[in-house]
Amino acid sequence: MIKYSLRCRDGHRFESWFADADAYDALARAGHLSCAVCGVAKVEKSVMAPRIGTGATTSAGPEARIAPEGKSRPLATPSTPQEKALAELRSKVERESEYVGGEFARVARAIHEGDEPHRSVHGEAKLAEAKALLEDGVPIMPLPFASPRKTN
Repeated sequence: MIKYSLRCRDGHRFESWFADADAYDALARAGHLSCAVCGVAKVEKSVMAPRIGTGATTSAGPEARIAPEGKSRPLATPSTPQEKALAELRSKVERESEYVGGEFARVARAIHEGDEPHRSVHGEAKLAEAKALLEDGVPIMPLPFASPRKTN
């Protein structure tokens, strides 16, 4: 595996992993690469330095990483504007709606049909359940993050 620092024609910078250099080249030639920020299809490798591990950890322990300023920070701390925006959205969703887990499709339908009190809910649904809700006019949308109950 190899990680490349990439840049789109609009100047957005992001990283992506590839099986090897040939895999990147093949995807680029086929036009299958796009900017992770704006979606533009014109993406190229940008200048990057290889990261060489020393085996040593910081005083904060192995759960920390080195921030660009040389200060260590926890892995879970958002560092880019996109990560910060996602963290704020997640916090707002969790604060202002009820988690209903795997019952999401049933609860969303019941709220839509007036069988349960109107409220904001979030949870998980199978693709077929989500499609059925949308086809029936139930206003739902996917969230751009996984439930914290489903992460390590």
